[in-house]
Amino acid sequence: MDGLRERRRDGIHRSDNFDSLPPESPLAMPQQSLWEPRGRPGKPDTSPRLMPLRRLFVFGATLAMTAAAAYEMYQVLQVAGLTVPEAVVLGLFVALFAWIALSFVSTLIGFALALFGRRPHLGIDPSTPLPKLMTRTALLLPTYNEDADRVMARLQAICESVAATGRLAHFDFFILSDTTDPAIWIAEEVAYLRLRGNACPGRLFYRHRAHNIARKAGNVAEWVTRFGGAYDHMLVLDADSLMDGDIIVRLAAALEANPRVGLIQTLPILINGNTLFARIQQFAGRVYGPLIARGIAWWHGAESNYWGHNAIIRVEAFASQAGLPLLKGGKPFGGHILSHDFVEAALMRRAGWGIHMVPLLHGSYEECPPTITDYAMRDRRWCQGNLQHMGVLPARGLHWVSRLHLLTGIGSYVTAPLWLLFLLVGILISLQAQFIRPEYFPPGATLFPQWPAQDPVRAAYVFAGTMALLVAPKLLGYLAMLPRRAERRGIGGTLRGFFSVILEILVSALIAPVMMLMQVRSVVEILMGRDAGWNAQRRDHGSLTRADSIRQYSSPTMLGLLLAAGAYAVSTPLLLWMSPVVVGLILAIPVASFTAQSRVGRMLRRLGLLLTPEECGEPPVLTRANEIAAANGLPATGDPFTLLARDLTLYEAHLRMLGEAPVRRKGEVDIHRLAAIAKIDDADTRAEAIAMLGRKEIFAVLGSREALQKLLAKPAAIGGEGPARRHA
Repeated sequence: MDGLRERRRDGIHRSDNFDSLPPESPLAMPQQSLWEPRGRPGKPDTSPRLMPLRRLFVFGATLAMTAAAAYEMYQVLQVAGLTVPEAVVLGLFVALFAWIALSFVSTLIGFALALFGRRPHLGIDPSTPLPKLMTRTALLLPTYNEDADRVMARLQAICESVAATGRLAHFDFFILSDTTDPAIWIAEEVAYLRLRGNACPGRLFYRHRAHNIARKAGNVAEWVTRFGGAYDHMLVLDADSLMDGDIIVRLAAALEANPRVGLIQTLPILINGNTLFARIQQFAGRVYGPLIARGIAWWHGAESNYWGHNAIIRVEAFASQAGLPLLKGGKPFGGHILSHDFVEAALMRRAGWGIHMVPLLHGSYEECPPTITDYAMRDRRWCQGNLQHMGVLPARGLHWVSRLHLLTGIGSYVTAPLWLLFLLVGILISLQAQFIRPEYFPPGATLFPQWPAQDPVRAAYVFAGTMALLVAPKLLGYLAMLPRRAERRGIGGTLRGFFSVILEILVSALIAPVMMLMQVRSVVEILMGRDAGWNAQRRDHGSLTRADSIRQYSSPTMLGLLLAAGAYAVSTPLLLWMSPVVVGLILAIPVASFTAQSRVGRMLRRLGLLLTPEECGEPPVLTRANEIAAANGLPATGDPFTLLARDLTLYEAHLRMLGEAPVRRKGEVDIHRLAAIAKIDDADTRAEAIAMLGRKEIFAVLGSREALQKLLAKPAAIGGEGPARRHA
């Protein structure tokens, strides 16, 4: 590498006019207090009219349905007087039914709006000409150990789509990398350099953060404090996000037109699902999701929520109000807030900023985990973050709907243990009645014996009614698509669409008990103090070997067999009543393996089942993203030092993108960098030095000009230099 050292002694190619970041424009983002006294949050001027009546209707209907169901369940259980186990079952049933009823009422409202309500929200009307813009917006794409080429392909498609609107001058694009895998880090830089030459020249920036403080929330906050002062809005994406330029421009215009709106959340549609599991999630999200989104947006009003991505945010509101505090205590409940989005929205609303959801807009997309295992890994992290909200729930000054969002997030995981407890106590009651001799004549005066029994006929009606409430939203979602020809054809037509709904219900019913157990396990582990960590998400086609299936899903299978045996010991009717749960658990291994197969998903697509409108009439931005990803070919792989040594342009760009060396506190030492330099000095060749470095030391070398130059100055091997060359 002596040629490289002679040509660029400082390692920087100054004639390229290469800037991976714009000039800094710092903006203060003070940490917020959850406990300082706060006044009542002001009402945003964008809050819809009659909002108290809307909420009264929603909660009144939910309460009425729950009260009726509670009465019926009480009549089932009180035939011979309530025992303690029966009282527990009744309490659990009421809590769980209320959860289902609230979702059903929201879906019912969404169904009515889908048929009769077309009023544009916040003035966003896709049928009108594209508005002009006066402000600047930054699109932020945080990434963490993702497939670099797929990430950049989506970003290039977004850039080109925005450019096609003629409003590109109002947008900049930032890749905010928190990647910790050295090979992926360099692959990101390779893909970024290629992207700079293909799209949005001068408006595309890349920053790699060496220390992943506070994860995604810290990643975005670091951007705000360094560059936020130059922008009016920021549109936050995920690594799997894709958005159409038209919707991006309209969202920015909506913030311009509504100066007291702090955040607008879109409804992302799932795309690119290939495995059966992904296609089930994709179909359900597309057919049923819009109804409940419309319903909750109707009664949330200006107190909606933030889902962490595919949302546009007013930088001023975010910087001044969304600086997250550290929660007291150790992990998993203390420290940095994991599910930051709910809390950020609540804090902005606390200061009087409107938080809105606009579910009617098309052009917002994301991808889905390909297998149950991948979904559970992501869900485990969300579970910990949502349970953390128990420490935020009593914060001062929050709007009551914001508290409800936090409570709903907690409840989405707490309900899994409640369902399991409900099932176990129900079996216990049945076993008690079967095997413990009843006391027909208790002490005291009585004219008639007490028969320990429940009302089986009424119980069947309660069960059927509960199941109907779970299935009805799916049928409503299907019915809502039929009047619109494009959407009806997009799900395969009336008949295939109906069969798809039935297939989704059956497969989801098999998956649900396994997901329940996984959530129970997550809750228990978190309560025991286990931290979820931060794992990279897999978004490829997915696969699950037979050995992995057996290892990961043998426990649900064993529990299913035990539950089946217990139910059968009581009676065959009880076993049949328990069959929806028992069958899913017993078949956990083959179901997990079967749903992870791409060939099954592709076969169903050829048959016209589980289709979505985005597959039948693929949006141009999605088509373009997939074309770019396919054209990119295989990603840059292998030893990152070899990639740098072979490509002088990449090497020089990497050094430029490192920026200035981080300022360290007095006495602070980077032990991994020092250890790496010592090993490099002891080695005779580059290959020998690399072989001695650990992963953290490799990462430290890539982040240090001194260490990297020392390493690449070594001969590649005995008798060889491995000279670098510039790639076009």
